[in-house]
Amino acid sequence: MPAKSKSQQKAAGAALSAKRGETKVSELKGASKEMYDSMKEQELEDLASTDHDDLPETVNNEDN
Repeated sequence: MPAKSKSQQKAAGAALSAKRGETKVSELKGASKEMYDSMKEQELEDLASTDHDDLPETVNNEDN
């Protein structure tokens, strides 16, 4: 599942880093904390690896 926005891709990258033990879980906030708690490492990897060149910065929740 590709990321829908640059902010989602960045949050997934932060959560993935914590899942792998590269950063502290206590440093996560907001969406990245929620992603860490609710998603598997493979799901986070899929989101984080999305090419973000053509993504908007954010996506309106009503559009999802």
